[in-house]
Amino acid sequence: MNREPISEAIQVTVKLFAIFQEVMATEQMQINLESGTTVSQIFDHLTVQFPSLDRWRAVTRYAVNLNFVEPQTVLKDGDEVALIPPVSGG
Repeated sequence: MNREPISEAIQVTVKLFAIFQEVMATEQMQINLESGTTVSQIFDHLTVQFPSLDRWRAVTRYAVNLNFVEPQTVLKDGDEVALIPPVSGG
């Protein structure tokens, strides 16, 4: 009997900065995802609820557990993900 592998759920903390914080009106959130989810899929998840964020996709950097990562990085349970849009300072 062939059985589909059961996909494990993971929970990550998403830290938000600048425009993400403004649009979503929060500094961080907990998100439950399927095992094997990539960092860029977090962005996909958020733009379903907040479509206006999609314009920032190409210029957003990602960090996992305080280290910059590539968008295709696979997340693990308990990871802390930061979405970092470009910021201008003065």
